[in-house]
Amino acid sequence: MRASVTVRPADLDGPDRAAVASMLAAYHAQTEREKVERGLAEPGPLPERYAVEVRDPVRSFDGAVVLVAERDEAAIGMAVMHRAGSDVEVKRLWVAPAGRRSGAGSALLADAAERARALGAAGLRLSVWNWRADALALYAREGLVEAPSWESRAQLVCLRLPL
Repeated sequence: MRASVTVRPADLDGPDRAAVASMLAAYHAQTEREKVERGLAEPGPLPERYAVEVRDPVRSFDGAVVLVAERDEAAIGMAVMHRAGSDVEVKRLWVAPAGRRSGAGSALLADAAERARALGAAGLRLSVWNWRADALALYAREGLVEAPSWESRAQLVCLRLPL
């Protein structure tokens, strides 16, 4: 039987820093590859605005809550959440390929929603590239619905879960 997934705040000053940096590197590398495939970016090194997150997640996410999803005491997913007006926004939601279909994505979203409610947020929101069908299906299953866009990039779909 597969071990259950747990979610907790990351300790970026301690043992979670390397795992979070590694997941951020994978997340950004995949996103940049997908953008190149669609003509939205040029091939090359990771743009500095993303590379800095990998190098220094502590400073990059100062004031945010970074969540880690674990299974068998190994980090398999992460998400960053921060206040965005009356909502809480989830950024950088990532589940490592080996952790997919484990419930980690749902667990991260549920934990983020619970934390957002505790903060008195009106909603939980996120944006996702329109070609990420698996992610869009997960978000729909978790109750997020399309919302008016707050993004300037046309291929990003904005979703929101009213709380």
